[in-house]
Amino acid sequence: MVPIMKLKDKLKLKNRLLRECLAEFLGTFVLMLFGCAAAAQVKTTNETKGQYLSVNLAFAVGVVSAVYISRGVSGAHLNPAVSFSFCVLGRFQWKRLPFYTLFQIMGAFAASGTVFIQYYDAIMQYSGGNLTVTGPLETASIFATYPSEYLSFSNAFVDQVIGTATLLLCILPLDDSRNSPAPEGLQPLLVGFVVLGIGMAMSSNCGGAINPARDLGPRLFTLAAGWGPEVFTAFENWWWIPVVAPLIGGVTGASLYQLFIEFHHKDPETDQPEAKTRENGASQTNLGDSGSYLTSKF
Repeated sequence: MVPIMKLKDKLKLKNRLLRECLAEFLGTFVLMLFGCAAAAQVKTTNETKGQYLSVNLAFAVGVVSAVYISRGVSGAHLNPAVSFSFCVLGRFQWKRLPFYTLFQIMGAFAASGTVFIQYYDAIMQYSGGNLTVTGPLETASIFATYPSEYLSFSNAFVDQVIGTATLLLCILPLDDSRNSPAPEGLQPLLVGFVVLGIGMAMSSNCGGAINPARDLGPRLFTLAAGWGPEVFTAFENWWWIPVVAPLIGGVTGASLYQLFIEFHHKDPETDQPEAKTRENGASQTNLGDSGSYLTSKF
């Protein structure tokens, strides 16, 4: 047997949950690698090599890539708010939630460390060697999200609820077989477009985290890497809002989709005979009248 095949046999994981967690780790890592690297490039070059749109596009590309990487293994949640919402909907086991969440946060933490290494000289040159959370030369926002000066706590909370609700509301129809689902291979691309739209429309208030792992993982990294405890205490202990509010927003968006759409899908078993009866009756009484036939059928 070739050496690489022997190595594969030794490294192959038998535990399904561990395989899924590794997929969530790698997917979240790739997502955050694109996003944080773009933020670092834009900030450290004073927007001479990219603008705010660059960051939104990079996050969208990161989402698409991450979903393609992990979807077949773990379902590509990549976001504790998504995992939590799926638990509430009964589509995901509660006992798996802590493991998914942990590995998602770890993936975001690792991506932040990778970006810090890649852009270390640029960050130090831009900041003058002082890693700060506030001020004109702050660099903490490369990694985690922080609110605009004008933003109140209540408005920030609502902002994150609405943003995450929009995310779940727009991604759930993509694989709803009883609605109008996206073609199988295009679903990751469309999820990326949804994230791009949210980033372009709903991120000026406080960075549009809409993902507790996307915010908490990088925040923990900046705490350890030299920015200090201010990453948690700044803006009157702002940090908990992008962690808690997306969980509520995700459930809100998923519930809206269920209440307005999913609960009202026709049952294929019970509705099929009725549909056939209507169709037969329409064809007998409206032969040659296509408009009436369509009205009766639909």
